[in-house]
Parts: sequence; C-alpha cells; structure tokens
Amino acid sequence: MSKPAGFSSDCLAQEYKEDTSIIIDASKYIEGLKQKIDMLNQDIARSSSYQNSWPMVTVETLEKGIQVNVYSERSCPGLLVFVLKVFEELSLNVLEARVSCTGSFQLEALGV
Repeated sequence: MSKPAGFSSDCLAQEYKEDTSIIIDASKYIEGLKQKIDMLNQDIARSSSYQNSWPMVTVETLEKGIQVNVYSERSCPGLLVFVLKVFEELSLNVLEARVSCTGSFQLEALGV
C-alpha cells in the first residue's frame, strides 16, 4: 500500500492516535449518559411508588354540606394538620369528624 504524497508515517500514526482518543472519549461520555439514565429511571421508580402511597381523597355533596374522606395506608405525620388548614382556607366549618392515625390515616369529616 502506498502512502499519500506529503504524509509521513509519524503523521498517520498521530492521526490514528487522535481518532482513537476521540472514540475513547465518546465511549466514556456515552457510558456516563447511560449511568445518568439508570439513575433517573431509579428516581422515577421511587417517585412512582411514593405517588402510589399518596392519600386517597373523596368528596361527596350532601343535602346540607359535604362529606370529606381521606385515607392513607400509612400514617403521615402532619397530614391531619394539613387537611385542617385546607378546610380553614376553604372556610369549611367542620360539624363532625372522625380521625384515626394508628398505623394508617383515616379522616371522615362532615362540613358546611
């Protein structure tokens, strides 16, 4: 095989070395992106399982007010206070309420 005019073997070796370096750098970059994608997928999986454990809320309209039910399979510290603040912000007067925070969280409230 003949060499192109004006090229020395050192020049070709240097060009090959640069091409190899670019490929190695690109490979490392792609590997880093794969790791980031794996971490994001793990975060999404964790957040999905967390979202599935959010409290279930139902609201029914009654003749003289509304019935609000909040249920969570696990106890949520601060949830009762949060729900009561929301009632207050909505100017909802709670006439009757039953709350259980043992193991799980359950709230039944009748308001006007």
